[in-house]
Amino acid sequence: MAEKKEAPQLKVSFPEHLKIGAYSNLMMVNHTREEFILDFLMVLPPGGSVSARVIMSPGHVKRSIIALQENVKKYEEKFGKITEAKEPQEKGRLGFIKS
Repeated sequence: MAEKKEAPQLKVSFPEHLKIGAYSNLMMVNHTREEFILDFLMVLPPGGSVSARVIMSPGHVKRSIIALQENVKKYEEKFGKITEAKEPQEKGRLGFIKS
């Protein structure tokens, strides 16, 4: 009988200062040929501030999109359809911004 090979487990440390997380109600997306830059913001009119910045390779962005789509599907199967948030009134200034 053939033995099943287990995938090696990745040991991940979680820095204490990141455990609380960062809330975001807006995301700005920019990219170069080599990377995507995701800026997550907390906006409370009349202003806002960046709460996190994530820089990813294009290939990892694609995998992340697939993972998010799968998880939204599972969420909706369990809790019901998610209502998409409306675009902010001042699109471009306070809306989902992409380049």
